[in-house]
Amino acid sequence: MFLGMPRPTKRQPERGNARTRLLEAARDVIRLKGFTATTVDDLCKAAGVTKGAYFHHFESKEAIGVAAAEFWAETTSEFFRQAAYHTADDPLDRVLGYVDFRKSIIEGELAEFTCLAGTMTQEAYRSHPAIREACRESILGHAATLESDIEDAIKTRAIEADWTPGSLARHTQAVLQGAFILAKATGDPEIARESVDHLRRYIEHLFRTPTAKEPGQ
Repeated sequence: MFLGMPRPTKRQPERGNARTRLLEAARDVIRLKGFTATTVDDLCKAAGVTKGAYFHHFESKEAIGVAAAEFWAETTSEFFRQAAYHTADDPLDRVLGYVDFRKSIIEGELAEFTCLAGTMTQEAYRSHPAIREACRESILGHAATLESDIEDAIKTRAIEADWTPGSLARHTQAVLQGAFILAKATGDPEIARESVDHLRRYIEHLFRTPTAKEPGQ
């Protein structure tokens, strides 16, 4: 999930308090290097704080991992809350608008648009259960924001679904996380956008009613 937030620089040493600067550094550095490869020294350097300041706020590396996942959930929630797709009258247009929005923010360097929670989950799901749980809350909490629009789209189109709004909402995140992995594996953001295009087609197919016209008709 891309935020487009500026990274701390030496020209901005006083931006925010030390804890916030450390969380911003964790957001950026972990997406770039991974959780395991990121050191406390890396975070202090990126945040422009001392080790003393780091350990004043976080007793361990795991502690900042948990806090970073929570910070990610909080800040991305606000980012998506402000997105224009919420204004569509048709609930299906809002769901598809969400997918289109996700595609539009897959741009720039890999570390700028990939998901912090997904990145940490892949590394820490077994070694750091507390981080895994915080990442789970972040990813599934975000998925849950789609459920009401999906439910309304089912009702307005009288879809007889053998799936639930929650299951489709979670599937969107499975596709997105997989798309990020493919982008990392290939170094090519376009392969992630391609996956999101397929997700859009899949959702359109789920909501196609018997009376809907096929393309070209």
